[in-house]
Amino acid sequence: MNKKVIAIVLVLALVVGGVVAIGINRTKDHGKTKNTISQEQALRDLDKLYKNVDITTASPQKAAIDSLAGNVADELPDIDTSYPLTVTGNGDVDIEIFTSTEKGGTGTDGWLNDVAKDFNAQGYTVDGKTMSVSVRSIATGTAVDYINSGVYVPEAYTPSNELFGEMVAAGGVPIRKVNDSLIGNTAGILLSSKAQQTINEQYGDVTFESIVKATQDGVITMGYTNPFSSATGLNFLISTLTAADPDDILSADAIAGFNAFQANVPLVSFTTLQMRESAESGVLDGFIMEYQTYVNDKSLSAYSFIPFGVDHNNPLYAVGVLSDDKEAVLEKFSEFADGASAQKLAEKYGFNVDLGYQSTTPTPDGKTCIAAQKLWKDNKDNGQEIVAVFVVDTSGSMDGDPMNSLKSSLINSINYIDNDAYVGLITYNDVVTKQLDIAQFDLNQKAYFKGAVQGMKASGGTAMYSGIVVGLRMLEDAMAAHPNAKPMLFVLTDGVPTEWLSLNDVDNVIDGLNIPVYTIGYGSGADMDTLGKISSINEAASISASTDDVIYKIKNLFNAEL
Repeated sequence: MNKKVIAIVLVLALVVGGVVAIGINRTKDHGKTKNTISQEQALRDLDKLYKNVDITTASPQKAAIDSLAGNVADELPDIDTSYPLTVTGNGDVDIEIFTSTEKGGTGTDGWLNDVAKDFNAQGYTVDGKTMSVSVRSIATGTAVDYINSGVYVPEAYTPSNELFGEMVAAGGVPIRKVNDSLIGNTAGILLSSKAQQTINEQYGDVTFESIVKATQDGVITMGYTNPFSSATGLNFLISTLTAADPDDILSADAIAGFNAFQANVPLVSFTTLQMRESAESGVLDGFIMEYQTYVNDKSLSAYSFIPFGVDHNNPLYAVGVLSDDKEAVLEKFSEFADGASAQKLAEKYGFNVDLGYQSTTPTPDGKTCIAAQKLWKDNKDNGQEIVAVFVVDTSGSMDGDPMNSLKSSLINSINYIDNDAYVGLITYNDVVTKQLDIAQFDLNQKAYFKGAVQGMKASGGTAMYSGIVVGLRMLEDAMAAHPNAKPMLFVLTDGVPTEWLSLNDVDNVIDGLNIPVYTIGYGSGADMDTLGKISSINEAASISASTDDVIYKIKNLFNAEL
């Protein structure tokens, strides 16, 4: 009897133990953080996928490196294709105004467009000739590139703040302020309620300085936009340096303060949209934005707005030497924009709001702004190594203009990738080809990189996901030698994948490895929806680029990230 009981108990114990073991196996990741769970599983899944990829290895060929200085004039796209006029004037005397995008768009972002159309309808004249204005909405940093390179110079320019106006002057282009402020706006940090409470408890008042200190201490995470292209991003950089050393924003103390801040910044966003998505996903506790954008987006009401930096006063400049007639048009338009009707419209659109904020941040001259941008480029990674792999589409659909554009953009990018970065290159069509093992991007690696790019030919299908798998495997292998490095994957394609793998096969792997995948889609054939999903997994940018503007867009991306 006792033996039977013991036997039954043993059997039950084995069954229960088996069930428990299965349960433990199935739920072992439950409750862990996503990255902790999936890193182990992601590596196992990556290995399984990698074993099934058809891989070849190319023989590296060097090419001569002619110059290591980019030529902005050659990089800029045709302005009418990439940045068409938002208002076209038809007067006898017409002037063109470059405007920042928050007042050159549509709806509440279209103040300058609406005022320009109203102005053109008035029938004003100078010496019997009708007046008009044309408007071109263009990102602030891009506008400066066109003007200072001489590729395209408008008669007038209205950036968000005076920083980029100073940079035009530093470029040697004659520029004169016609109006100190067309409309008022303010740069600010949008802070989550939880972050605001934490700063209140640990640092007292919530100010720009306390937010910087909380970020330096790793208490909160902050994000901001690229100071090469964004007026708000440059304002934030200048303000951060000023907080560290008010007397000299280029001093060793200023750099040390910036480095302490930057060490706890998870990302610098390529676009405002990318930054917002990162905040919504919980990656960021705070991010930067202009007040006019903030107040018009009800989904941002959960965030507090903390003003900072120089005023976003939207000055109006005359650019170059204008004829008397064009000077008259510009002065008349400035007067019209100051009128009651235009200013009432500005208030309706969220401008001219008195927040009780008085800026104490001095506006540096243009040369100092340019030096601050260079300081940012040199210090943004805080000494952390960068390891990057380029995954490049060489399928048959890339033949012709797409391939020529891709080659030009990659060769041009050599000028904007730091020498200290580690870079590898693979291509894919029906198979994946390792063109270049990961190595420091010194002059020797640059020569091999250029040689590999020059030798690319288009043929076959589009095994994009296989290319991503091989790129991830290369990065993981490199991380063994550089455990503290920051890995990045750049995928360049013009089409839709045509292979046995799908996004569902690789998304968890990308997620678990926590490697950002930047995607660049060429032309109308690129599946930007899928590319955007790939990039959004780990807060990377996805760029849609025509064959005309891809060189400039990739230059800006690499300048910011590499």
